[in-house]
Amino acid sequence: MTADGYTPVSAPRAARVANSVAFGLQGFFLAVILTGLPQQRDRFGLGDIAILLATVLISLLAAVGSVTAEQLAVRWSSRTALRAGLGLIAVAGAGIALAPDIAVLFVALGGYGVAVGVVDAATNMQAVFIQHGYGKIVLSSFYAAWSAGSILGALFVSACAGADVPLPVTLLTAAAIVLAGGLGFGPWLLGTRQAEAEPEEAAAAGTVALRAYLAIGVAMALVFAVDLAVGNWSALYLRDDLESSTATAALALAAYQGASLTGRLTGDLWVRRFGPRAVVRAAAAIGAIGFALVATAPGPAAAIAGFLVAGIGLPVIAPLCFSEAGQLTGGRGLDALIARLNLFNYVGTLVGGGVVGVLADTTSRRIGYLLPLLFAVALFASARFFHARPTSGTPPASRSGRAVLGE
Repeated sequence: MTADGYTPVSAPRAARVANSVAFGLQGFFLAVILTGLPQQRDRFGLGDIAILLATVLISLLAAVGSVTAEQLAVRWSSRTALRAGLGLIAVAGAGIALAPDIAVLFVALGGYGVAVGVVDAATNMQAVFIQHGYGKIVLSSFYAAWSAGSILGALFVSACAGADVPLPVTLLTAAAIVLAGGLGFGPWLLGTRQAEAEPEEAAAAGTVALRAYLAIGVAMALVFAVDLAVGNWSALYLRDDLESSTATAALALAAYQGASLTGRLTGDLWVRRFGPRAVVRAAAAIGAIGFALVATAPGPAAAIAGFLVAGIGLPVIAPLCFSEAGQLTGGRGLDALIARLNLFNYVGTLVGGGVVGVLADTTSRRIGYLLPLLFAVALFASARFFHARPTSGTPPASRSGRAVLGE
């Protein structure tokens, strides 16, 4: 056992397993929250505007959580930040389950929002450090774990709804799973000696032009806008607009995440073979076709098929954004860089949950799904800011240009 009380691990292999579990737990619980929205609406008498406000609240406080993760990682380590975030998800989840009224529900959702931000940032910090240890592109595999967790979460809610399990029991069970996973696998994550102790030569020498950094951030925002548009509104779209059952409605997210799992499991191989730029272009084109099918679907089956097609492409892009950023620096400078880049995630979720929601409320959810189609077109255009050829997944010793972080 080390001086900081953790059992030594064979880094980065064991850390890869632990961080994959953390990604999976994050996806699992988020899917439980999102696919449970129709039941929450019935339980508390919520309207679409209330659901929209809840989404905005979670996104804003997730940004606070990302900043908090940066402070925790810089002060202690990304492992500490991640374990704290998973614990907070479990506590907030219990609060959501036991909330007696809307006021308490929104307080619990706020706590969950902070936890989401901490975990999002810390899992990506760990993922990039682990990729550095491997010396090759492996980051998509973590997002595959997130997709697998999300599928399990959607299917979990669907099964519980089909068996008439009360929503509070469903949520409490999900929170307990997150807590157990965090406690069991947390010690395997990379600690300070294995991650934050990396040199920061790249940051000292200068990284990339601010324009390219912002372009990667915007691309990430668009991807997460699409993800939340699917997560927030797919179940409601199928149930209300296409008149499906609650159990069937939950399958839309499962189809999207199932396809994304396939894409992300093979994403690292495609990037190594063809390079990030070509993969982004292909993924964006496939996503555009999928959302064209969603927006024109005559019934639930066609819409689910559209979500499945879209999921094959677009979710591959998010890990590529962090992978590109991971080549800029190392050590605690990388913790800060990832946490700040992660803020674009919540810009995207505000757009996906907010703008798409407003458009859906003022017109229809079918019209609202035209926005993700436009986002896919914009992502195709953003591909030029990604490397044309595969990289080793590690930061260079130096790189010319303007630094995006100040020390």
